Amino acid sequence: MFWFWGLRNYGYSSMPMGEREIICFEQGWELMQKAITKLKNILEGLPEPQFSSEDYMMLYTTIYNMCTQRPPHDYSQQIYCKYRETFEEYITSTVLPSLKEKHDEFMLRELVKRWAIYKVLGRWLSHFFNYLDRYFIARRNLPRLNEVGLTCFRDLVYKEFNGKVRDVVISLIDKEREGEQVDRALLRNVLYIFVAIGMGQMDQYENDFEAAFLKDTVAYYSQKASSWILDDSCPDYMLKAEKCLRQEKDGVSLYLHSSTEAKLLEKVQHEFLSVYATQLLEKDDSQCHALVRDDKVEDLSRMSGLLFYLSKNKKRFRLLFKIPQGIEPVSSIFKQHVIAEVTALVKQAEDAANNKKKDLVGLQEEVFVRKVIELHEKYLAYVNDYHTFRKALKEAFEVFCNMGVSGSSSAELLATFCDNILKKGSSGKLSDEDIEETLEKVVKLLDYISDMDLFAKLYRKKLARRLLFDESANDDHERSILMKIKQKCGGQFTSKMERMVTDLTLTRENQTSFEEYLSNNSHANPGIDLTVTVLTTGFWPSYKSFDLNLPPELVKCVKVFREFYQTKTKHRKLTWIYSLGTCNISGKFEPKTMELIVTTSQTSVLFLFNSSDRLSYSDIMTELNLTDNDVVRLLHSLSCAKYKILNKEPNIKTISPTDYFEFNSKFTDKMRRIKIRLPPVDEKKKVIEDVDKDRRYAIDASIVRIMKSRKVLGHQQLVMECVEQLGCMFKPDLKAIKKRIDDLITRDYLERDKDNPNLFRYLA
Repeated sequence: MFWFWGLRNYGYSSMPMGEREIICFEQGWELMQKAITKLKNILEGLPEPQFSSEDYMMLYTTIYNMCTQRPPHDYSQQIYCKYRETFEEYITSTVLPSLKEKHDEFMLRELVKRWAIYKVLGRWLSHFFNYLDRYFIARRNLPRLNEVGLTCFRDLVYKEFNGKVRDVVISLIDKEREGEQVDRALLRNVLYIFVAIGMGQMDQYENDFEAAFLKDTVAYYSQKASSWILDDSCPDYMLKAEKCLRQEKDGVSLYLHSSTEAKLLEKVQHEFLSVYATQLLEKDDSQCHALVRDDKVEDLSRMSGLLFYLSKNKKRFRLLFKIPQGIEPVSSIFKQHVIAEVTALVKQAEDAANNKKKDLVGLQEEVFVRKVIELHEKYLAYVNDYHTFRKALKEAFEVFCNMGVSGSSSAELLATFCDNILKKGSSGKLSDEDIEETLEKVVKLLDYISDMDLFAKLYRKKLARRLLFDESANDDHERSILMKIKQKCGGQFTSKMERMVTDLTLTRENQTSFEEYLSNNSHANPGIDLTVTVLTTGFWPSYKSFDLNLPPELVKCVKVFREFYQTKTKHRKLTWIYSLGTCNISGKFEPKTMELIVTTSQTSVLFLFNSSDRLSYSDIMTELNLTDNDVVRLLHSLSCAKYKILNKEPNIKTISPTDYFEFNSKFTDKMRRIKIRLPPVDEKKKVIEDVDKDRRYAIDASIVRIMKSRKVLGHQQLVMECVEQLGCMFKPDLKAIKKRIDDLITRDYLERDKDNPNLFRYLA
């Protein structure tokens, strides 16, 4: 180990210039030559005492004095030349002879050794001659001392040996490629010399080593690839290619300069993929579709990754031959395979629906959605890292999402599936974590739904039912999926649904206040247990409102709650939605008393029979103030369905205006508590009608927004911008857009240009 001191400004003679003894050049240089010889002996391992701080100060002062004497005794230029000669002499007498007698790997070791000694020599001499660097060289704009040393080594050693050194290094790298052990530290140190000689530039490294190394790499892997492509299957070939790429990438980090990585990997990729892309895709025993079909995820991912690299860098590869461009053929095969699998699932679901009873159709649809989710998650593992594959998967699942199953759109299937997951008792043995994971997977499928407005309308309606009828299994799950949908589709998409959940929270607080009000006001007693859910208009789906004639017991309840609500606010109006109400009433039958869970309308019908034994259809309709359709549904649920609370004359399954009804006092059931449901109403048609109406408004608003900002626009451009604006919610029909444009012209929002009928102007 060599010790040297980090001293810069050492003490020197403070004697005035006129009184200082003049040092002649021969005398001063003889002193420096002895010190240099001693330094060389130390570096070569010969027995010499180390330099002391006094020795160092004396040598520095000598150089200082020789450079600051008045002309003609200022020897700065001569000392600068001697500095260079010192290096040249050391190289000629010591470095070159030691290198010439070594060969192959031994030459590399000697070169590294000599380079290390040479750098130490340079550091010591630069300290001795530091005054030159600080003043003389700076004033004359000459090469600095460290540059002089590097230049001497480059001109006398590097230029003579770099070719031999390069060949030995490349041969060692080839040996390592073949599995032999080599000294990686030696390779790293040798290649560092190529970089250091450039003095901040990469010319020597790139021209004298890298170019030949890359050429050798091409030749090496060209021979390997030509052999492997004939003997190996596609997966085996790709496995070997991946191993080679990893090995080359490791080599960069271990001994090559980092700037070589991109060039090196490009060459290797070219030899393995560009040259043999066609053969890889056409191998009979290992086609890409076979990899997809047989779930060879690792093999396909490997192939996709390599071809993706090729595709991403195709400009640099400059392919001149007719081969498929990178990953596109693989992604196309992948896309067709996924479409085929999803189509098969759709057909399987339709066949099952046609062969099963109606009450099993919902179950079959749920099974179908679960299979689609599993399929999506399976293929999502293929595509996470590759944009082209993600695009192929998206296009494949968009085909399914626009296909529909047994008359149900994908938007409807997903909304129903979410409803089943979130309902009480519907999640089966699923844990909270499983439910969250399933909901996360469902939300991923929303990326492929083109009718997001239909999904939103259906989901909102089902959410409302879960909340209003206490069918939701867990409020946290409800909020969680809304948050997931919000992140996917934006806050506007879920704003009303979030307010619905908030409304239910406020309702619980409101009910607590109502109960406190009843306990503090003895006159305000509804006579029965009453729970009222107050909803905010605009957030909830629209429900049919009608003036039902309530029985006196329920009229009193309405009055009491209205009085309570007026104590809280006088600026809001309560509109009662009787179609959403439920009542628990006691039915006193001869066999036993039973609890009936019925709607508010059904309650009103049954209460009529407290004062009458027999009522006609027209009597009931008049008493309740309902329409024919509503009365038919009510009476059918009470007299023709599963639970016959009323006897009907004539005793047939249909309701007509000539029918008469009596209370069935002999009714009984094995259960003491039964729920009597109204006949289901097909809300799907109504929802679709509402969605179509909303779409007309959305198209109108989009056209007006576009024209208001553009003022004048051509028909095609207007349609394109409208489709782009609305694409996140639904895919607008071009005929519908044209129809809405004509309607806006009729309503004086737009006008056609007189000279060009395909040009529209906005009318402010």
